[in-house]
Amino acid sequence: MEHFIVSARKYRPQTFKDVVGQQAITNTLKNAIANNHLAQALLFCGPRGVGKTSCARILAKRINTTAETKPDEDFAFNIFELDAASNNSVDDIRSLIDQVRIPPQVGAYKVYIIDEVHMLSSSAFNAFLKTLEEPPKHAIFILATTEKHKIIPTILSRCQIFDFKRISVTDARKHLVSIANEQGVQADEDALHIIAQKADGAMRDALSIFDRVVSFSGNTLTRKAVTENLNVLDYDTYFIATDYILGNNIPELLLLYNDILTRGFDGHHFIAGLASHFRDLMVCKTPATIHLLEVGDAAKKKYYEQSQKSEMSLLLKATEMANDCDLKYKTSRNQRLLVELCLMQLASITFDGEKKNDKHFIVPPAHYQGQERVVNTPSASETAVTKALIQVIEQQSPETFVNQEVEQLPQTNTASIATEIVEETPTTPHITEEKVAQPDITVPKLQEEVDPPSLNINKERVSGLSIKGLRKKKELQEKLADKKVDVTNLPTEPFTEIAMQAAWQEYVSKLIQQGERIIASNLGADTPILDGTSIQLQFPNETMKVEVERAQGPLLDFLKRTLNNYDIVLDIKVNEEAQRKYAYTPQEKYDKLKGQNPDIELLKKTFDLEL
Repeated sequence: MEHFIVSARKYRPQTFKDVVGQQAITNTLKNAIANNHLAQALLFCGPRGVGKTSCARILAKRINTTAETKPDEDFAFNIFELDAASNNSVDDIRSLIDQVRIPPQVGAYKVYIIDEVHMLSSSAFNAFLKTLEEPPKHAIFILATTEKHKIIPTILSRCQIFDFKRISVTDARKHLVSIANEQGVQADEDALHIIAQKADGAMRDALSIFDRVVSFSGNTLTRKAVTENLNVLDYDTYFIATDYILGNNIPELLLLYNDILTRGFDGHHFIAGLASHFRDLMVCKTPATIHLLEVGDAAKKKYYEQSQKSEMSLLLKATEMANDCDLKYKTSRNQRLLVELCLMQLASITFDGEKKNDKHFIVPPAHYQGQERVVNTPSASETAVTKALIQVIEQQSPETFVNQEVEQLPQTNTASIATEIVEETPTTPHITEEKVAQPDITVPKLQEEVDPPSLNINKERVSGLSIKGLRKKKELQEKLADKKVDVTNLPTEPFTEIAMQAAWQEYVSKLIQQGERIIASNLGADTPILDGTSIQLQFPNETMKVEVERAQGPLLDFLKRTLNNYDIVLDIKVNEEAQRKYAYTPQEKYDKLKGQNPDIELLKKTFDLEL
């Protein structure tokens, strides 16, 4: 049985030209080699299976290749690969540093490729810093990682970083086509496209899937065989589901979903794919965006045909509903019912049924052509009553009319006058519009003659229910924004040093209760001394000074409010002599105690004590 080599190793790139989907990086490396601008520390970062290690090996071989180099020379003695996942200790890095000092025996450079460098320990990173910053002229380090955020910043600052991107579906499919032709495998374009999508941007995963599918179906790859082997939903399923949705066919849609579950697919995967399908249909609605669809030509034709049957409003609503179901799926207790309910709602978007139509329609004039239009016009008696009311209003003085309530008007006179007129005037039936002219009634404009009573209303209060109110509200906000706080009249009451120290201890106790023990310890390390409105502090080192300066904002605010004096400032200094006063060793502690009380020496000699 002949030994089988997987395609990921068999078709591993041997030159920069063979690297798929990383043209920007490969061109940069080739130009750096040609112009002698290659850095001695490189960091290749990006997703899995995109060519990081392959580019590192190609680069290591290229920089040692000369005109006299044999074509089959691999420079094995010049290239050292270290797996940081299993060699992540300080001793491993020290051993590597010892090897770096030795110059190469063949070629010009020794190349150290450290894969999965983010797995190194913190101490190993620190041991590697000096060598990485100033390596020998014959050494080049290439670090590769999939998780750049786990590398400490001091390492990143010493490296030239190359970010590898995910390989696009189109590039991966083209590379699979060339490999299939080389192996004599007849593959459908859609089948290779599904493999490229399943790989999720990793060329190594795409080649592994390709080997698995070839083992399953032989030298002929069809779309059906690939979907069956990879256990993915074919896009034909989504085409059928969309046709049922457009046709408002709820029973068939539910049966289709039941068949999908029977075949072992997850409902979450189905509803997420359906949302993506609606997105693809919206992309195909406009010819200018159809190139965003990463499928084969035959599939693009199907998408375009179905998109023409769907309205954009329906696709937008369907995408929103499917995406909402996708978000709720994991938290739902009855996930099947959730998806079925979503499918029924999708199929009911364009279904009116017996719902009442609440749209407003305008009756066209043609509806009345050839008919005598009958309108309700005011009768003579109604017109006479209106004129009588106007006469009563004119008899009232303007001030009385404005100030009186409606129920205080002389309604009896009005009623009697109206009754008399009605008795004298016969009623007139409804007549046509052409035979009766509209009565000319003029109502006196009382608002122009009488000023409305003044009301004591706060002009700063405005209503937000009108355009005028919104405008006034905006003007009021701008007026308030222009007002500045007067900081010249802040209180500056005198206070004593005892009151200041009491407020200081109160603030330290407050910090301890809040769990901020470090800053509380720093503030309690020295007793503050008052000099006018300046509070003087002395610390034994610069670190404590910096920590207190960072936290002095809330402290000053508390002291100013507590002591009612806003001229208080902090004067923080470093006293190196105070640092020497600290006793660390037992002998230093004993000497300090003896300086405070000489009788301790007598005690030690009397009882023959030892430190």
